[in-house]
Amino acid sequence: MNAVELIERKRDAGRLTDKEIKWLISAYTDGTVTDYQMSAMAMAVFLNGLDADELAAWTAAMLHSGDTLDLSDFDMPKVDKHSTGGVGDKVSIPLAPIVAACGVAVPMMSGRGLGHTGGTLDKLDSIPGFDTQLDVARFREVLGRCGFVMAGQSETLVPADRKLYALRDASGTVPSIPLIASSIMSKKLAEDLDGLVLDVKVGSGAFMTDMDRARQLARTMVGLGDSHGVEVNALITDMDQPLGNMVGNSNEIAESIDVLERRGPADLTEITIALAVEMVRVADLDDPEGRVQRALDSGAAMERFLCMVEAHDGDPRIVGDRSLLPMATETTAIEAPRSGYVARCDARGIGIAAMRLGAGRTRKEDAVDPGVGIERHAKVGTEVTEGEALCVLTHRPGDISDALERARAAFEIADEAPAQTALIRERITSAER
Repeated sequence: MNAVELIERKRDAGRLTDKEIKWLISAYTDGTVTDYQMSAMAMAVFLNGLDADELAAWTAAMLHSGDTLDLSDFDMPKVDKHSTGGVGDKVSIPLAPIVAACGVAVPMMSGRGLGHTGGTLDKLDSIPGFDTQLDVARFREVLGRCGFVMAGQSETLVPADRKLYALRDASGTVPSIPLIASSIMSKKLAEDLDGLVLDVKVGSGAFMTDMDRARQLARTMVGLGDSHGVEVNALITDMDQPLGNMVGNSNEIAESIDVLERRGPADLTEITIALAVEMVRVADLDDPEGRVQRALDSGAAMERFLCMVEAHDGDPRIVGDRSLLPMATETTAIEAPRSGYVARCDARGIGIAAMRLGAGRTRKEDAVDPGVGIERHAKVGTEVTEGEALCVLTHRPGDISDALERARAAFEIADEAPAQTALIRERITSAER
């Protein structure tokens, strides 16, 4: 087969056969199809989409591009969670130990940041010594020992997605429903799951900026789960403003620990608990709400978190001594230009500002600085006075004028408090799809 012919056909809104898609993904995985050719195909898919049959074939080809896990010997229900990406979205880090403490095995394969959104692996990398790259044997060992594991994809597990994931970030094709759905579901189906819960973000800081597209993405992934015999539930959650108060890497680890210590921000805590309850419900265990609350109140969730950090060779002392997390020393505040109410705290603007500081990457080979970030002091609806800090940028010495301008432009002050938006917009299950 010829990659250029397939690219041209999809560019012109034509259809690819199952056999062609299988060859394309296999050839990209082994290097026969180059990065620049796959970038062109990704853009063609971004512009023209994939029909239901093409998407099923694309997802299956990604899933079978390498090894899959066999966790049939684990006697607990196996449920994972995935977020479509947002700003300040560190939910997975406190969520997984909570759910593990409820009696659910969580074999979580996470990703790195895409564009203005953060990545769980980038955040975990800020823990001194933490190893996110586990082979299958060690992945299983940590899962058995702690009840959950948080690692990146191994070299042999869904390698096509590992390559394409980074390429999408650098080619402007991240917000494509077929590419998002196939990326997420190929990884998750490779985990040998009994169930999956999706956090589909919607708003200015999400890749899905309107409810119709967010709903379409959620239903697409729920349908892919159904076709593979895996129960998938989705919550559509707000991402018009950052989640929690911290945006970065080290500072988001610290805020995740705050949630486990039951003193985290209200919005982050609400989303974390809602997703935890949903995961326990998908696992078909009784009293999901009570199990989640007991896991937090008893300290069992924190014990699981400490177990996981040690099992990944990280330094567990970060829980009691946050100074062990890398942190830049320079700070600059964005002040309210006048008194009033915060009418807008644009998540995308804050995310791009953090990326410009070094908390994210614009190219797949870029390094991420774990010590820089933004602390939000005022969320939408907060009453502020002129000169009060709206947010504080933590950064390295040097020119940060672009990040400052973007962070400043993210805020809008009004005379009256705006109406509040619900954090959880909608719930979608296979029965409702």
